[in-house]
Amino acid sequence: MRTRILIADDYDDNRELLRLLLTTANYEVAEAKNGRECVRSARETLPDLIMVGLSMPELDGWEVFRTLQADSSTAHIPCLAVTAHTDVDCNRAMQVGFSGFVAKPFKTDEMLATIAKVVRGE
Repeated sequence: MRTRILIADDYDDNRELLRLLLTTANYEVAEAKNGRECVRSARETLPDLIMVGLSMPELDGWEVFRTLQADSSTAHIPCLAVTAHTDVDCNRAMQVGFSGFVAKPFKTDEMLATIAKVVRGE
């Protein structure tokens, strides 16, 4: 069974690029356009990994993460923070408990290595 990844980002272009990169790497991908949609989808589908854009409308990535962590049905799902503000956001993301982070613009090899590491539980 393929690893299921939920990507949450309010920019269509970012979701499309991530979907293409991840499906090419043989991951199954679901998408969410905002934080509320991400939480709902995570609860319904229980993906293996969630990639959360930190700056989204309705619920930002920080609130999405807190909501998922507070729910016993989703607390076990590893989350990667996706951000263009690498210095500040990445340190904070690791402090609050994200499993890792992916910087924008995406560097495919680094991103896929990070995903593989998190999926393996390393």
